[in-house]
Amino acid sequence: MDQAAGSTQDARSLPVCYRHPDRETGVRCTRCERPICPECMVSASVGFQCPDCVRDGSGTGHAPTASQPRTMAGGTMTADPRLITKILIGINIAVFIAVQVKSSLLNDLVLIGQWPPKPFQTTMGVTQGEWYRFVTSMFTHQQFWHIGFNMLSLWWIGGPLEAALGRARYLTLYFVSGLAGGALTYLLAGPSTASLGASGAIFGLFGATAVLMRRLNYDMRPIFVLLAINLAFTFGFKDIAWEAHIGGLVAGVITGYAMVHAPREKRALVQYGTCALVLVVSVVLVLVRTAQLG
Repeated sequence: MDQAAGSTQDARSLPVCYRHPDRETGVRCTRCERPICPECMVSASVGFQCPDCVRDGSGTGHAPTASQPRTMAGGTMTADPRLITKILIGINIAVFIAVQVKSSLLNDLVLIGQWPPKPFQTTMGVTQGEWYRFVTSMFTHQQFWHIGFNMLSLWWIGGPLEAALGRARYLTLYFVSGLAGGALTYLLAGPSTASLGASGAIFGLFGATAVLMRRLNYDMRPIFVLLAINLAFTFGFKDIAWEAHIGGLVAGVITGYAMVHAPREKRALVQYGTCALVLVVSVVLVLVRTAQLG
């Protein structure tokens, strides 16, 4: 990624991470001053340290075994920083294959308020207590282009974000964004309109990535262009649940900000507390809509 706009340093002269030579970075370890990329950044009391300095115990005041290397958001650094992303892609593909094999399965997975529509007697939907649809619809796709686009976006955006946040925080962000997108869709879309796809969660990752890039003083133009293109598709074509995209994006920005800006001494409380707050708002929206349709 390029350096922030307005910097006097030419982006082409940026140093590369000492552990990942293919990644340019403008951040250095506060102890040894070696350049480090987001994956290698370990949050310290002042700035960031590299994994080697943390492992050696230099600057921490603790024995090397007292703490594990952490991501900039406080997550545990792992050997495979894309594991959760791979699992999420695998689940989406598995559900897609199942739907292709048995198309009737789609009716049990999509997000829908009530079916059949009034004045007929409702027999299925969220209003009938099928709350699980908010989760199953996040992993359900029907068209090849839909799952292809979402899974490519998940790999390109999700992998680096997982490395920066850590597995638990990344997975929480994914589900919070997806559920918020589903809640807004349920609130604003027609009660008998079915929606499906991981787009709400994907847009949440877009929002969190923008916050992360801003936090690291990276050039924001690439992510803005990418968001603009996706929003153009969102509002330029029919049969796209724009509510899920907007709901996921807003939730991703809010929770992403909490993830990367939480003070170190209250990091977990702020991060997961913000996620819980977004979920509470989502539940309130769902309850309001259910009461309207009841």
